[in-house]
Amino acid sequence: MEEALMGAWEYPTIRLLTRSADPSVAARMNSAPPSTGNTWLVLTFLTVFSWGVYGILLHKGQTLMQPAGAAPVAPALLRYKAFLFVGIAYFLVAVLAPLFMLMSKGQAFTGYTGAGATWSLVAGIAGAVGAFGVLLAFAAGGKPPAVMSIVFAGAPLVNAAIGTFLHPPAKGWGSVDPRFWIGIFLAVAGGFCVAKFNPGSPAPAGAKPAASAPAQPGHARA
Repeated sequence: MEEALMGAWEYPTIRLLTRSADPSVAARMNSAPPSTGNTWLVLTFLTVFSWGVYGILLHKGQTLMQPAGAAPVAPALLRYKAFLFVGIAYFLVAVLAPLFMLMSKGQAFTGYTGAGATWSLVAGIAGAVGAFGVLLAFAAGGKPPAVMSIVFAGAPLVNAAIGTFLHPPAKGWGSVDPRFWIGIFLAVAGGFCVAKFNPGSPAPAGAKPAASAPAQPGHARA
């Protein structure tokens, strides 16, 4: 049984992740309980909505960090202040909430493993770096619709690429359903089109389009 499990995880990266743990960990990494309804789909769309508005809200928070009537603050400082409150939000939602739930079950300070804690920290760092990258993209002139379109079109591709590399098809790459490659192409094309041809922010309320300057005397068109 052990040989069969380890044979499915021949790649060095997976052996690194699982060599110090029970071989059954490898099998559990790709397992999931059977679906009993559509709850998972509802929660998935909750995440889609939350991350979908993330860039817009983050950009708004950054711009509103400038005190009204005060001297202009350096844009970099506005970004850092906005990101500080993102960190506070992470602390409230991702630290206090699970800590309370674990305490209610008597598991808050026991039962941790070094490998699990390490890779969970790496995951958190990756998420924080991504969030800060969004802010820096805004600072470099990226508009929220374009930035977030690229992020949400590209992130699934990275996930699919790394996941497929770590868990290659059992029957070889030739057995991959062509629709997988079509989906990747469509995701890339869709992300590019949305970012490239986004109409941009609407004009402020009451704003009128700039009129062409009247021709000066002696400069009439030929």
